[in-house]
Amino acid sequence: MALASFSEARFPLRVAFGSSGGPERRTDIVRLSTGFETRNQRFARSVRHYDAGSGLKSLADLSAVLEFFEAMRGKLIGFRFRDPLDHTSAPLGASVTALDQEIGVGDGATTRFALCKAYGTADSAYSRPIEKPVDGSVLIAQGGVAMATGFTVDATSGIVSFAAPPATGTPITAGFEYDVPVRFDIDQLTINVTAFQAGDIPNIPLIEVRP
Repeated sequence: MALASFSEARFPLRVAFGSSGGPERRTDIVRLSTGFETRNQRFARSVRHYDAGSGLKSLADLSAVLEFFEAMRGKLIGFRFRDPLDHTSAPLGASVTALDQEIGVGDGATTRFALCKAYGTADSAYSRPIEKPVDGSVLIAQGGVAMATGFTVDATSGIVSFAAPPATGTPITAGFEYDVPVRFDIDQLTINVTAFQAGDIPNIPLIEVRP
């Protein structure tokens, strides 16, 4: 039986909340003879990297990561990871509301909208696709009015589907919690229990993937 390339299983939360990491950008810079430079963004989307080793606090954590590593077959299978700093649609410390993020504007015909999160404002804003919302966490509003029914959310893709198309010009907003799709960036876990107890924390790199 063939294994799926992505599992909806989540990396152990107690380890994830102590991990380190964040987004990476790739920018090519060419210095011209005039002293000016040209800059080219290699990737349209940032790629997040994490080190789960910094989240290990006990032998129980170590055992949980070992079990999860084996279940994911090392690098083979992707999985969900809770970013300790950036995992909701709301500003840090604020509660999620249905007005947090605009995900589209009704045109009287479209019924499917993709969740996204904006970073920055105006022309410099970056819209990040959110493809792994936490099941049951998504709140939706049309024209500033929260909806209790009339829509469904695919928690495996981040697609919101409405029973009827929103009216033309109606802003569609959403609030949500989400995970980052990642995989292990190693195929071997090297763990020395004695060294771990002495404070030598193993390096367990994770890298964001497209699910």
